[in-house]
Amino acid sequence: MTDIIKKIQLNDLHIALGGKMVPFAGYNMPVRYSSDLEEHRTVREGVGVFDVSHMGEFMVKGPQALALIQKVTSNDASKLIAGQAQYSCLPNEEGGIVDDLIVYKFGEEEYMLVVNASNIEKDWNWINKHNDMGADLENISDSISLFAVQGPKAVEAVQALTPINLSEIKFYHFTVGEFAGVGDVIISGTGYTGAGGFEIYVKNKDAEKVWNAIFEAGKNWDIKPIGLGARDTLRLEMGYCLYGNDINDTTSPLEAGLGWITKFTKDFINSENLKKQKDEGVGRKLIGFVLQEKGIPRAHYPITNTGGEVIGEVTSGTISPTMGIGIGLGYLKSAYAAPGTEIEITVRNKNLKAKVEKLPLLKK
Repeated sequence: MTDIIKKIQLNDLHIALGGKMVPFAGYNMPVRYSSDLEEHRTVREGVGVFDVSHMGEFMVKGPQALALIQKVTSNDASKLIAGQAQYSCLPNEEGGIVDDLIVYKFGEEEYMLVVNASNIEKDWNWINKHNDMGADLENISDSISLFAVQGPKAVEAVQALTPINLSEIKFYHFTVGEFAGVGDVIISGTGYTGAGGFEIYVKNKDAEKVWNAIFEAGKNWDIKPIGLGARDTLRLEMGYCLYGNDINDTTSPLEAGLGWITKFTKDFINSENLKKQKDEGVGRKLIGFVLQEKGIPRAHYPITNTGGEVIGEVTSGTISPTMGIGIGLGYLKSAYAAPGTEIEITVRNKNLKAKVEKLPLLKK
């Protein structure tokens, strides 16, 4: 039996635009339209649009909505005000991570959880399993399209499409209003590129209209469609984790440098064990590194100390299009995790010099 690959709403449009389509997280997705390098630069220097409609969206409503979110997520959602979003994760009972996600607060009894495409079913089952307080849950993933308009020129490129002052939407805040002549659009000051911009949630029936309007409005700013290839290099320069690579069911949020979204001011799934881990310290840590020699680091390449002893493993690696050198993330024994520590990455049986770097790897 073969798994059925799902199609996002604008699948045929991406093919018409020359997008190279690949199976990704169970969906047929555009990986690139021109070249990863060109698309990466478009987002860092100008403005580009990703169709990330494969992401999952769950609505959580009712008097018990916050109680459920507080139980299943590591961050403290009680601190959110309406119109604010929060990065968080779903801890499992073994000390690992079910998924990372963003929590949106619309009102006291209405929230939206945005989860990774590859984990939609897993997360849905997990949250339902722990919903013993009776919060109302709805999986709206298949009816929502999501466009990430990213880059330093994002605000000016699409401002004409909405009466909302886009420059007033703060980072990790959002508003709901009219956009491109469509009502009830969520415009969110989020994105996974570190280049600034927005994420725009629309109903599938309005997706093509909104997409076309964005490109019409952004013409003078040389707006371009961007694929998943550039999304990966952009997030790596920032040191943002990718689920399945840098975090998974066996990595603890504290090992992954996500202590800042792990709040022990409340009880949540496995909080007692994670608190103990925080107090006692972790044996390994997720670090960023920069190669000092030519080479391309890839996932699962060994990391050694300068004496050749294996001390860890690369989880994500690439050539940084902006910096022109090999960069990556990986887990190291904690003793070697301090920024500035000299390490080596084994690339094709050759040990290349590298240095542990403080994140983000791309310095502004």
